[in-house]
Parts: sequence; C-alpha cells; structure tokens
Amino acid sequence: MASVREATYQLLRSLQLTTIFGNPGSTEETFLQDFPDDFTYVLGLQESSVVAMADGYAQMMERPALVNLHTAPGVGNSLGNLSTAWHNKTPLIITAGQQTREMLLMEPFLTNLEATELPKPYVKWSYETARAEDAPAAIMRAYSEALQPPSRPVFVSIPVDDWDKDALGVAVVRQVSRRMAPDPERIAEVADALSKSKNPLLVTGADIDRTNSWDLAISLAELLRCPVWAAPASERVGFPENHPQYQGVLPFAVKPLGEKLKDHDLVLVIGAPVFRYYPNIPGDILPAGTRLIQVTDDPHYTAAAPVGESILGDVGLALQALTKLVTPSKRATPSAVPAPPAPEAKTPISPAFLFNAIAETRSEDSVIVEESLSNLATLHKYIRVTKPKSFLTMASGGLGFGLPAAIGVALAERETGRNRKVIAIIGDGSFQYSIQALWTAVQHNLPVLFIVPRNSEYATLKSFANQEKTRGVPGLDLPGLQTAVLAQGYGCEAVRVTKPEELKAALEKNMANLVPTVLEVLITADVPPLLK
Repeated sequence: MASVREATYQLLRSLQLTTIFGNPGSTEETFLQDFPDDFTYVLGLQESSVVAMADGYAQMMERPALVNLHTAPGVGNSLGNLSTAWHNKTPLIITAGQQTREMLLMEPFLTNLEATELPKPYVKWSYETARAEDAPAAIMRAYSEALQPPSRPVFVSIPVDDWDKDALGVAVVRQVSRRMAPDPERIAEVADALSKSKNPLLVTGADIDRTNSWDLAISLAELLRCPVWAAPASERVGFPENHPQYQGVLPFAVKPLGEKLKDHDLVLVIGAPVFRYYPNIPGDILPAGTRLIQVTDDPHYTAAAPVGESILGDVGLALQALTKLVTPSKRATPSAVPAPPAPEAKTPISPAFLFNAIAETRSEDSVIVEESLSNLATLHKYIRVTKPKSFLTMASGGLGFGLPAAIGVALAERETGRNRKVIAIIGDGSFQYSIQALWTAVQHNLPVLFIVPRNSEYATLKSFANQEKTRGVPGLDLPGLQTAVLAQGYGCEAVRVTKPEELKAALEKNMANLVPTVLEVLITADVPPLLK
C-alpha cells in the first residue's frame, strides 16, 4: 500500500505541481525525503522571499504554485509577502510542517500553537489535517480553493509523522472551473447605459491581464471612443500604455481621483477595486451626476466599494459580452497624451533619464517587475507597457516582493519556453528586504537584469512626510550601501553606473547578459511629490 507521502506526490504530479518553493526545516524533512527526480525544489534563503518567488511564478504560469514552509517560524517570516500574494490574487498552496501528533499536547519545541490562525486573514482557507490519511484530500481541496475566483493563497498544516502512514488509496483528482459568468441581464443593462452615455470613461485593472482580455478591453474602448485610465496602484497593466485613448494612471487619493472623473456621466471600472487610496486627501469620491459601475470577480471588492454599483463575474466574460452588445459611438476619439520631454543628461542621473534609457534598450516583450515606489509615476511615463503579462508589482504596498518575484517570473519564462527577458527595477531600500534571493537567481542561472536606482534614502517616505507635514522623522536616509558589492557576494555579476554617458552602453551590454546581473545606478536624491 502506498504511503501518504507517495499518494500526495502522485496527486501533485496530476495537478502539475512539480515545482516546490521552500526553505526546509526539521518538520518538513519527512515530506521532502527521497525527493522525486521529476520534481524541482527551488530553495530560497528566507521564507518571505520564497513566497514572492512562488507568487511571480504562479502569475506567469497561470496556475497555483506550491510553497513548503517551516512550522510557525517559517510561516511567520513569510507573512509580509503572503499579504502581498493575497492582494495580488495569486493562487498559492502554502504547506507547513507541524510537530509530531504524539507530542502536540505537550507543546514541544517548534510547535505551531495556532497553526490555522497564524496566516489569517491572508489566506482563503486554513486547515490542519485531522488525521494522517487526510493529507492528499486536503491538498486537493487547497488546490480547488486557491484556483477558484477570486484566486488567493490557502494554507495546510501537516504533522511531521503523518507522511509514512498508509494512504487510503489513490488520491481523488477533481477538476474545478475558475471562471464565473456575470449576470447577463445586468451586463445588458450596462451595455445599454454605455451606448447611451454622453461621455463615458473606462478604468482598467489587473484582472483584465489575469484573464488574457487585453484585446477585448481595447475593442470596448474603441467602440466607445472614450478615454481609458489605469486603476490606481494596480499590480498589473490591463491596457496598452501606448494606445491613443490611454490617459495614464489615476491618482490614489480621493480628491484628485474624483476630479479626474468630472464631466463623465458614466464610469466603468473593470477588474479593479473602487478605488485603492492611500494619503487622506478628502474630497468627493464620485462627482455629482456621475454613475459608476464596477465589474469584478471579487466579492471583497464589491462589498468594500464606497460608491457605485457592482457586478460580480469574470471580467473577460463581461468584456466579451459588452463588446457584442455596445452600440459603436460616433463621438470624437479623445486626444492622445503627448510623449514626455526628452530628459536631460546630468550627474547624478535623473530617474527620467534612467527610465528613458531602459525604454530605448529593452525588448518590447520583456517583463518589467517593479518596486521603486518613489519613481513609479516617472517609470510609467517613459517605459510604456504595450504587451500583456509584461508588468508586475505588488498590490499590498509592502516591500521585499519585487526582487524574488522576478526570479519566479524568470523560472516561469524558462519553463514555458517563452524566455522573455526579465528586468527588475528595485529601489535601493526595497532591495535590502530580500537581497538574499539573489543567491537563488545565481543557483538557477537565471538571466534577470536587476536595475537598482540608488538615491540612498526612503524617498517615498520623505514624500509622505512632506504631504503630512511631519518634520524630523528619523531613519529615512540610507548612507553607505554598496549594492553592487553585496550582489557580488551572492555570486551575481554587478556594475555600478554614476555618469549618464556610461548608462546606455551598460544597459545594452547587460540586457544581453545570460546570467543574473545587478546594475546599480546612482540617481538624484530629489524628493518627488507624492501625487503627480
């Protein structure tokens, strides 16, 4: 008879979960022993980085990824990027070992005291197996829970002594649907309202990218001849940023965002929350006389929306229906946003000059992974995302995601055979949260180019300090970091650029590099305005 371990591995094969991200501990070794040759173990040196690697990988593979963590300390270390995975709507199956059942009552060393409570609220489902034989079925349920909309992480705790017990038999493999059609009557009503609208506006979100629906979003926008804005603080891009109807990213504060909606009688928000805000700048959420309709697969978003109407369902299916029902408009197409001015070459290098140089040297189908918060608005001005699934950032606002996520993206690019270049643009402060992930990139020989704009400060926090009029805040400067030297210590190739005349040649050379490379670029320490 097969053991619980053998039955579980066979189930994982059936579900295509043969890549395991982890940092092993004593309570996980019984699961990992005699590790099968047809599986890949991706070792990360810290659990939060491990979760972010799996997050980037799962998003690019479009299926769940399996993460194996070490009881309470490992799950605790992972929580920062676990919250990011929840906000990113990434399907992750998080497993963790638990102490042996025989000793649990005595609470031995490394017992996870409240195993199912620890990862909450950032998991959809949290479970500890009631008996050893339940492990395969628990993994199957975890897979189903993670995959079904809205996709999010799940958690299963399994005692260390369960794996060698006899299984009940071959694990049952189930297929589950991941798409839910919206109410056709409500969609028909929205299509009619859009057709009759005098001045509609379309706000696009990350779920358009998740559902492979760029073409449908473009078709709807062109039928309506309306302006298109990206939802604020969106973790993925849902509309080509070089399209003539694209206007930019909405600001993430109430008053300035509401002002962008003025003069529009109907706002359709598709695949995004209404809205992500951060600095408290009070004002009208929705102008008087403006109707707002949201389409999302996430009941959390529909419940939290402070204004408007919501329709629950798959945004790709909603777009498909709307493009068939909407009457083409005869109104004039909105004017395209003019290209930004060519940035000046000066020392130290400006963020605009850096991003313009990246735009001129990167391949159009390369994947940008971003975590340079103070420079994000400037990045979007100069680096236009024009292809689906080619931009990734974190929806949580927590640092430490981008560097390891880029590694997961690169693993997926290799596995799928797409082999697109992965360019991670990570601020020097963010870089330190997960720098140990460079080791994994080196071990797997991943051709990721990590570009580190170094301003030697937490510039975003200085922007907030200016906005909030909070003087004398300590800990906002980061002197003495030698990012290129640190990267070399993990085995990366590393280059430091200080002059604008050196930048383009360094980018051209390292874009073609087939090994993990860190490009540290000294940039101005100017504090940008919080809202641009």
